[in-house]
Amino acid sequence: MRVAIVGLGLIGGSVGLALKKSNWRNAEVIGYARRPEVGSAALSLGAIDKAASSLKQAVESAELVVVATPVLTIKDIFKEISPYLLSQSTVTDVASTKVQVMSWAEELLPAHVSFIGGHPMAGREISGITAAQPDLFRNCVYCLIPGSHAKPKAVQCLEDMVQSLSARSITIDAEAHDNMVAGISHLPLLLSAALVLATCQNPAWPTMSQLASSGYRDLTRLASGNPEVSAHICLTNQKPIISWIDNFIEELQKIRSLLSTGSSEIERYLAAAQKARQKWLEKR
Repeated sequence: MRVAIVGLGLIGGSVGLALKKSNWRNAEVIGYARRPEVGSAALSLGAIDKAASSLKQAVESAELVVVATPVLTIKDIFKEISPYLLSQSTVTDVASTKVQVMSWAEELLPAHVSFIGGHPMAGREISGITAAQPDLFRNCVYCLIPGSHAKPKAVQCLEDMVQSLSARSITIDAEAHDNMVAGISHLPLLLSAALVLATCQNPAWPTMSQLASSGYRDLTRLASGNPEVSAHICLTNQKPIISWIDNFIEELQKIRSLLSTGSSEIERYLAAAQKARQKWLEKR
């Protein structure tokens, strides 16, 4: 099998490394990145077998195309690769939002192509090909959203690929995906960024920064992510994210009220949160 990976950052590079490590279907992995030096780095790391110099060269004989770029660039990529896709090829992506991507695929990709939206629930706070890891997806959930023209054989192929990444695939509706992920992924990203700016812009930050320890580090980890990727996520999932922000503000208002009145109920509130998190951890 010939696999093309378009975009060789953290996720694309990790997909390539995992496919090569598992020797999935004895695949030849062709990679394309906007900057030639990224392709060269991916080649040196063993994430790809060959670096393509153009999108056309990358996808024209690929049976499977994995688009691993910031989400707002995917529309233009679909437009560009559409004329060169094989008649029975499968295209997927790894973007964190799915409704918009599924719409672009329906509009721009040929009907003979099977498109299956994808989203691995895995990542790191650092980005780029040098951050890629072959075990990034181990034990993670990998969401799949088959498009209207996706053939059963193509879906099986994607499920098999996900298994080769040591991940677990689930099929999910695009709209439901975007709403849920807004709460568990996109909202935490924005909270992390807001906490950083709320604290580091305070006049006392030079001293505060020396006191900041593991709790601050853990809560602000996501703010270290790629700003372009994060911005694209926000701009393609606005309404669900805003809804979750409103929910979070309500919880903050509850906490504020408890603190302003000196209510001992604050302990009950914190205990409920502790219990809920522990229950989630035990189910993982």
